[in-house]
Amino acid sequence: MEGLNSRGVRAGWGAARGISQRQGPVPGFPGSGNLGAGSLGRVPPAPPPDLPRTPALLFPQKGVEAGPAAVAASREGGGAGEGFTSRLELKVPGKRKASTPAGGVLDSEPPFSSGLRRRLGQGAQRRRARREATVESWPQPGRCGPLLPRPIWLDNIYCTGREATLAACSSNGWGVTDCKHTEDVGVVCSDKRIPGFKFDNSLVNHIENLNIQVEDIRIRAILSAYRKRTPVTEGYVEVKDGKTWKQICDKHWTAKNSRVVCGMFGFPGEKTYNAKVYKMFAARKKQRYWPYSMDCTGTEAHISSCKLGTQVSLDPVKNVTCENGLPAVVSCVPGQVFSPDGPSRFRKAYKPEQPLVRLRGGANIGEGRVEVLKNGEWGTICDDKWDLVSASVVCRELGFGSAKEAITGSQLGQGIGPIHLNEIECTGNEKSIIDCKFNAESQGCNHEEDAGVRCNIPAMGFQKKLRLNGGRNPYEGRVEVLVERNGSLVWGTVCGENWGIVEAMVVCRQLGLGFASNAFQETWYWHGNMYANKVVMSGVKCSGTELSLAHCRHDGEDVACPQGAVQYGAGVACSETAPDLVLNAEIVQQSTYLEDRPMFMLQCAMEENCLSASAAQTNPTTGYRRLLRFSSQIHNNGQSDFRPKNGRHAWIWHDCHRHYHSMEVFTHYDLLNLNGTKVAEGHKASFCLEDTECEGDIQKSYECANFGEQGITMGCWDMYRHDIDCQWVDITDVPPGDYLFQVVINPNYEVAESDYTNNIMKCRTRYDGHRIWMYNCHIGGSFSEETEKKFEHFSGLINNQLSAR
Repeated sequence: MEGLNSRGVRAGWGAARGISQRQGPVPGFPGSGNLGAGSLGRVPPAPPPDLPRTPALLFPQKGVEAGPAAVAASREGGGAGEGFTSRLELKVPGKRKASTPAGGVLDSEPPFSSGLRRRLGQGAQRRRARREATVESWPQPGRCGPLLPRPIWLDNIYCTGREATLAACSSNGWGVTDCKHTEDVGVVCSDKRIPGFKFDNSLVNHIENLNIQVEDIRIRAILSAYRKRTPVTEGYVEVKDGKTWKQICDKHWTAKNSRVVCGMFGFPGEKTYNAKVYKMFAARKKQRYWPYSMDCTGTEAHISSCKLGTQVSLDPVKNVTCENGLPAVVSCVPGQVFSPDGPSRFRKAYKPEQPLVRLRGGANIGEGRVEVLKNGEWGTICDDKWDLVSASVVCRELGFGSAKEAITGSQLGQGIGPIHLNEIECTGNEKSIIDCKFNAESQGCNHEEDAGVRCNIPAMGFQKKLRLNGGRNPYEGRVEVLVERNGSLVWGTVCGENWGIVEAMVVCRQLGLGFASNAFQETWYWHGNMYANKVVMSGVKCSGTELSLAHCRHDGEDVACPQGAVQYGAGVACSETAPDLVLNAEIVQQSTYLEDRPMFMLQCAMEENCLSASAAQTNPTTGYRRLLRFSSQIHNNGQSDFRPKNGRHAWIWHDCHRHYHSMEVFTHYDLLNLNGTKVAEGHKASFCLEDTECEGDIQKSYECANFGEQGITMGCWDMYRHDIDCQWVDITDVPPGDYLFQVVINPNYEVAESDYTNNIMKCRTRYDGHRIWMYNCHIGGSFSEETEKKFEHFSGLINNQLSAR
């Protein structure tokens, strides 16, 4: 057998996907190219002076030290066992690079678990209203799997149970230990959470018990007009104390208190209400009052951060009274997306309307990486000093409530482009994040420190109208929807015909289960509920931004599903994380050139259908084809690996390439004229996916050679070099002129991603018949619409959606 390179390709066949020759940007290509195959190492002439300059594009920098965080982060490591069992690991800011895996905790003093429960919380929001998980036990030392060579950060740790983080517990100090990894500790967490939250802030009246606990808080609609609305925007503020709902006396209640409560329930602001009506209602029924008042500044993200005010007076029989007062009432102003003024609003796809701030990469509405628009270009925020107050300003600016969580460390994926803001300090009263105090210098920051948010959103009740049944775990199953038929609410299935990953993404988001990892058109192995076997929804087609499946286009009551419901009902599998593929636009621009390639060297390309239709009439011995060649480097900036849709059993063997291809359509290469009409396209038949290089100490996991597993690891990239077969667009029949070159990744949405809006790259292109210039290459959505118009002089391509659905 002939010698094979790292992808199992015959040496001498154009070094197909020549990954054994690892390289980054090709040094000889500043943005244009000369004609001819021998031009690979030449420096082409500069572009004509009338061409605009390319804006600076920043890609994630590698190996940059992260700034110190306020506290150490803890996580569960090792193999998870029954009931949330795992080894405990810590990541200590300032001790090692941010990308370095965490170190361990030793078992000298196991009773740290009561303090740990606040830190882990089994995925709950880390906020003042802690949804704590109790610690049932801890496993024997070293029982949660071996640990790679890493430091042991803590030894002889002891917690009282009141600490917010392990860093606040007593110990020998960071790195002071005489233990081995066979003594690594673990925890066994209960799947039941401790209900409610505590008011453990400093108190204004020195109440002896510093931990006032309530089980829940709600807005209870009193007036009939508000009881019928979704979401509830006005009513009594009530706390659940000792399993009893109690009102709060309004004697010391302020608009600032109302602002905090409204923010907790997903509303950006508050308004006045008709006090006379509520006074009349309060006189009809005796109230049960909570014995404390509150004192909020209005900037708190949760009411548990407010100070407790004076105790309410007690009558002679020790009942709480509200002398000359009434139950506290709030009236909240919903954001435009959640406004109940008309039900037609909910049928519209969710689109952020604020021009200066947006969220990207989040699984649910109201969460994502924060990006701001500055000088016409979108950029990220460095997480130095990022906190709930600043995050709440972003949430309210976007029409949500206060922030549930201020996310640091690019937990929602890394952005691209510049880092606009650093060290943000907000007071909480700003209308926009750009009104806050910040440092415009991002020196020392990189995209590993991109800030994100999770915002409070109103309770719309969408989760109650959808469920998954029959799956092996709560994250998968047959989709069943609740619809009204003949005046009754009934559960039924969704027809699996034309069901795809975009529809599955809407389902997973509606249920709060993250992203979709798979969409199933057949669910014969998931029996679901036997009383919900009838098809009640068909013809579903979503854009991907809907609040619920019911807001997608569908057939209504005219259901049509010829294949039936039991075996061909739609199903989904959800995941908390997803990949995010982004093309490096600079490398495309730097590596572009033209080549006239003889037809006798293109026989394999002809078999792969990589040439335009006119190639069939080209003389195979004397003819040639003019090829626009370029390199494409595709990064996975997401939070999980990108895996092909098809399993190994469905991969296709390509004899020319001597390896299997896992995706028939992974990338589209198109040349468009300025009215948006396609004049030439790449005909690359299929792709194999592997890790070419990775960031920092991330290990490669995938390679095409020897029938290896295929995919792109998070933090790695796959490089399709300019000199491999089919990595081109055949422009033999294209006349000279100005064009748009476009590359679209994952164009058919075959694999779920956290952000599809960055899957398209566009360049302005000028071809004079002998030379070609590529300029202004950028990722779709990187700039404002006005800037896009200046780049392209064509408004039809401003929308960076990949395809019309």
